[in-house]
Amino acid sequence: MSEDFRQQALNYHAYPVPGKTAIALTKPADTVQDLALAYSPGVAEPVREIAQNAENVYKYTGKGNMVAVITNGTAILGLGNLGPLASKPVMEGKSLLFKRFAGLDSIDIEVKHRTIDEFVDTVANIADTFGGINLEDIKAPDCFEIEKRLIERCSIPVFHDDQHGTAIVTAAGMLNALEIQGKEISESVIVCLGAGAAAVACMELLIKSGAQREKIYMLDRKGVIHTRRDDINEYKQLFANNTDKRTLEDVIDGADIFVGVSGPNLLAPEALKLMADKPVVFACSNPDPEIKPELAHAVRDDLIMGTGRSDYPNQVNNVICFPFIFRGALDVRASEINDEMKLAAVKAIRELTKEPVPAEVMKAAGVDELEFGINYIIPKPMDPRLLPRVAKAVAQAAIDSGVAQIDMPVGYMEDK
Repeated sequence: MSEDFRQQALNYHAYPVPGKTAIALTKPADTVQDLALAYSPGVAEPVREIAQNAENVYKYTGKGNMVAVITNGTAILGLGNLGPLASKPVMEGKSLLFKRFAGLDSIDIEVKHRTIDEFVDTVANIADTFGGINLEDIKAPDCFEIEKRLIERCSIPVFHDDQHGTAIVTAAGMLNALEIQGKEISESVIVCLGAGAAAVACMELLIKSGAQREKIYMLDRKGVIHTRRDDINEYKQLFANNTDKRTLEDVIDGADIFVGVSGPNLLAPEALKLMADKPVVFACSNPDPEIKPELAHAVRDDLIMGTGRSDYPNQVNNVICFPFIFRGALDVRASEINDEMKLAAVKAIRELTKEPVPAEVMKAAGVDELEFGINYIIPKPMDPRLLPRVAKAVAQAAIDSGVAQIDMPVGYMEDK
């Protein structure tokens, strides 16, 4: 990062007022009558209505359009465990994205705690304030247990975006890339470099999309996760392969897919050369990928590549899904975000990529042409069609799977 860009980022967050979000009024508050309706004595009337029927909270308050973005700051971006307070700019940024892309109000909450129990109790005890909870930047394996417990205790959707948002966009882009390469995911050998929250979630969703667990090789800092290791947690254990292979070079030989959610420059050109014909490489470490696209393309002219960066084609970007998944879930008052809803989002994103791209999207992306192919396997984040397509697909999946509490309104998203 250049010093100039660093200063631009600091100025962006500091001026003209500190931070990236603020509270806006949705009702007039200019007269004595306005204040009488907004607070005492008028506010007593919706209080009585909600006390009689809790569902009325959606009619008289902003709960149904409000998402909490909650963290403990133990895994901030690629910066590590810097604590709750340091995570606040990231959480404000997430709230900005919810509002910008899906019209959802959002507030960030940074939690100090000593144990997982304390964190879960804190979040569960305030959950009813919100329509949904987006967990963010929580280290593995704690994040798995935290999300599991909160889903059990909360009656609103709880979604750890670092896991599932990453997995949804990865699956959509991967399935499209394999289609272009003429390969089936069920027959593909997959190498996953990294074994944290994103890695586990990505591989689990790829399995639900047709991948074979026994054809997945996952690696952590000690090498291949295999059945004879006794130093792996229960989540890594799910991917313990019965193999004599131990290194990245061992497992990548003949592999069809490489997914990197680890660190910079960990995939050597020599290893990339070992992959099967027409490989798919998702090098998603940020800001520096496991292998730079220029180097990868110099080594292989038959690959499709994605990264986590916006300055290369095929950015694997969570904003392509998470605002719209919450939009659809909240609009039918889903009690959770289940696998059916995640797979519906994957399908909607995949299908949108194959449609003609509007001129305004290409302009926003700074390109003259976008067409389904090796350099366009995932929609651009600024594509306005993502909101209606993904939200409606997710809402319908919630209804079909029995977790929605109301039906979609007539003409839902048709004006978007």
